[in-house]
Amino acid sequence: QAQFVESGGGLVQPGESLTITCAAPGNMHNQWAMAWYRQRPGESRDWVAHVTNVKIAAYNDAVRGRFTISRDNARNTVTLQMNDLKPEDTAVYYCNRIPFQDNLWGRGTQVTVSS
Repeated sequence: QAQFVESGGGLVQPGESLTITCAAPGNMHNQWAMAWYRQRPGESRDWVAHVTNVKIAAYNDAVRGRFTISRDNARNTVTLQMNDLKPEDTAVYYCNRIPFQDNLWGRGTQVTVSS
């Protein structure tokens, strides 16, 4: 089964913005709730935000008010707009459904926030 493909990561300074995108496999169901997760160095993978099939979003307290998740069902994409980035946001970001499926993890996209 095809995996998710994340893109758009990079190196930014604290306070800057970045948008990352997830391209879902062609067999992604529009009924799935979709999520972004992140894994910081030396830590486990954590949930960041998710958006339901009816576009209701929820956020981890650490990012609420700074990050915005959205989805385009016609294009099978999920986007995470990240504003006011902080060094602690440095991580590899992954997308997957909720609940996640191990066989769908992609390679992630690295986001580094550093001055």
